[in-house]
Amino acid sequence: MSTPDVDVDVNQNQNQNKNVKAEDILCPLAEYEECDFSKLLEKPRLLNIDRQRSLDERSLSELSIGISPRHATRAIDPNSSRFFEQLDSICSPVGRRSGFSTPRSQIGFDPHPMVAEAWEALRRSLVYFRGQPVGTIAALDNTEENLNYDQVFVRDFVPSALAFLMNGEPEIVKNFILKTLRLQSWEKKIDRFQLGEGVMPASFKVLHDPVRNNETLIADFGESAIGRVAPVDSGFWWIILLRAYTKSTGDTSLAELPECQKGMRLILSLCLSEGFDTFPTLLCADGCCMIDRRMGVYGYPIEIQALFFMALRCALLLLKQDDEGKEFIERIVKRLHALSYHMRSYFWLDLKQLNDIYRFKTEEYSHTAVNKFNVMPDSLPEWVFDFMPVYGGYFIGNVSPARMDFRWFCLGNCIAILSSLATPEQSTAIMDLIESCWEELVGEMPLKVCYPAMETHEWRIITGCDPKNTRWSYHNGGSWPVLLWLLTAACVKTGRPQIARRAIEIAETRLLKDHWPEYYDGKLGRYIGKQSRKAQTWSIAGYLVAKMMLEDPSHLGMIAIEEDKQMKPILRRSYSWTL
Repeated sequence: MSTPDVDVDVNQNQNQNKNVKAEDILCPLAEYEECDFSKLLEKPRLLNIDRQRSLDERSLSELSIGISPRHATRAIDPNSSRFFEQLDSICSPVGRRSGFSTPRSQIGFDPHPMVAEAWEALRRSLVYFRGQPVGTIAALDNTEENLNYDQVFVRDFVPSALAFLMNGEPEIVKNFILKTLRLQSWEKKIDRFQLGEGVMPASFKVLHDPVRNNETLIADFGESAIGRVAPVDSGFWWIILLRAYTKSTGDTSLAELPECQKGMRLILSLCLSEGFDTFPTLLCADGCCMIDRRMGVYGYPIEIQALFFMALRCALLLLKQDDEGKEFIERIVKRLHALSYHMRSYFWLDLKQLNDIYRFKTEEYSHTAVNKFNVMPDSLPEWVFDFMPVYGGYFIGNVSPARMDFRWFCLGNCIAILSSLATPEQSTAIMDLIESCWEELVGEMPLKVCYPAMETHEWRIITGCDPKNTRWSYHNGGSWPVLLWLLTAACVKTGRPQIARRAIEIAETRLLKDHWPEYYDGKLGRYIGKQSRKAQTWSIAGYLVAKMMLEDPSHLGMIAIEEDKQMKPILRRSYSWTL
């Protein structure tokens, strides 16, 4: 791990790319990103308000402002002949800021007093390497031992990156993308085993040598992690963030760098390789994602499958149409069709499907089997019958032979909405479930990372008696404020911003007063987590992103992709909304 850091040379590509437009790289696959955010708010009143924008003002005169009782957003006419021009023109242009940098935001919001405090805390978390900001530290809590909270985590940095992009500060995001790309090229070994070339680090830190007066980067690819598990999600978040940067700034030159193109191909090679799998989903070990401890998510966890789907769709928009790129594009398209069908058919649970599983026959042996995974109806947990509303549904935690994990996982379901892995009907059903199960999933502090918690014998067997993951704590039913940004993005995309507004208002009653904890404990999320770090950066950034996205829903464009109409599933079941 002593390989010196060498900056990727971006200058050599700038001359040839300086005249490249976003359409040159995105248009060949534009059908994968047709956006329809016409329902950002329900029943908006329309006002015409002039606004200065720093990028692509060709259709601003056609846009209008929709005001809800407390918040505002622009309404877009999906039937307009210039609909896609309208959407492009409002996608978070570079140089534009929102937040506390002005007395009032550009469309007349009174910023919450917490916003200024949050920005100050976020800037204090910046990590510098050779004079340039390259990320944000996980937490600035000096009351506890550092462990690895003094490092820059790939997954943790995503909400920070989105906050800076929304605030018109893309340079730190660009620096982070290039530095982690350089780390990817390092040799990666755990004991005597070498990891795949495309593996991205879980985290890195900057080491200062006062004697030699220099700085070096040290990366962790899983060799220092609890359980020694490589981070499967890091590569996916990297691709998603690269697309967010490109969408936000309109700068395609970064994604077009040969180094970035190669980095994407290496990540995709790990995921698209052929083996013994009979499913299009990715087989993973426990602890390979946000839930980085033993929690029974081994197999085919929803978080990884949703991120995998999202990363594949982002890669389609970023890969160049050269010989190498075309080969991967063909493989991606095939995988997306198989993955979307598999997830929508077998991971989806609503009242109708729950009743079908309850009545499953077992030991079926033929191509016409209904119970394809030989799931035993007696394995259905009692809680799921009370949890499932009449109108609502969600993607369950895991599906594998003779095993279905019926737990609700917030991150995977929100990413399913943002990536359009969930159909519009399924997205609506997920939001219906959140509203119906508000006390269980939101309670007194948003948002449950999973539901319900494991207890007693189940907790002992599945977690190995993990003292950090006791019932209703940490990953085992704990409440994580960082998930606010994902919930808000999903709410905006589905036209249900009032749900996000309600959750944010709950969080605002305590987050600052409690000094931005990492997570909360208890069935309702009432108590600061027993091992929760204070000044947790992604709690801070998640709040800021949620606030800015409600203020200006056009920011959604950098993190959401609309449904690919070519991947419409052949539905064989009645979903709950047809009951």
